[in-house]
Amino acid sequence: MRDRFPLLWLALHRRRRMLAALVLGMAVFELLIVVIAGTVPHGRMFGGDDGGRTPPSAFKAFSGSTGSVSIGSYPGLVGAGLTHPFWIALQVTAIASLSAAAVAADVESGTIELVVVRPVSRARLLAERTAAPVLAALALNAVATLTVAAGVALSPDMHHDVPLRGVFIAGLLGWALTLCLLGPALAVSAAARRRAHVLGAAIALGAVGFALNFVALAWSKAGPLRYASPFHYYTPGDILAHPTVPWGSLGVLCGVGVAGIAAAFAVLLRRDLAP
Repeated sequence: MRDRFPLLWLALHRRRRMLAALVLGMAVFELLIVVIAGTVPHGRMFGGDDGGRTPPSAFKAFSGSTGSVSIGSYPGLVGAGLTHPFWIALQVTAIASLSAAAVAADVESGTIELVVVRPVSRARLLAERTAAPVLAALALNAVATLTVAAGVALSPDMHHDVPLRGVFIAGLLGWALTLCLLGPALAVSAAARRRAHVLGAAIALGAVGFALNFVALAWSKAGPLRYASPFHYYTPGDILAHPTVPWGSLGVLCGVGVAGIAAAFAVLLRRDLAP
């Protein structure tokens, strides 16, 4: 891979320690979520599904549900680990760092001209540097999915309510969400001259997107705003309880990501890289 895709390997090699820490952090976090979920008596939290006290609507955002799954159930608790702010922070860190390094970092440091004068086209440069965050996001989601799947498989009670098929579908949708955040961040990197612009865009997409979905669920008058948030289309809690592929949501998330990547190529091929 070093000989065939040197720019991809170099992008990952330069951030190997950060990526290793993120992967380890994701595995430990999801393991803790599964262990904690397994210690909660079924149906106790917020009264569960037995007709008792129910949590506010805004709590749907923390379990990745549209309302059909209680956060007090096993799917809701495990789903909370797949949409928790810590989960988002790990994903955004990888996306922001590698997206900023794609173009904006070299433009800011003044080394972009040294890169493009080599016998490497702009399209190849961006393609290999786009593959780096895509693979990083894939690794993070794969680790989260496999950790949750192992925990669920080892807990008979949890396995009864959370099919393994649902865990893997939720992991697929999680990767689609990261692709949705990655595409626009790369487009900003291709157009920007400062890495701070890319970092700000990635953080805004993750944090503001989650906050927008939270507000839309908590305040009925702001309900229509949820369609503008990528987290409206990412519902791991629902998927864990009802393991079917949400093709519509998957299409929206992947479509936004692909559109962002296409925009990045269009901008980079036409922009002036001179200082």
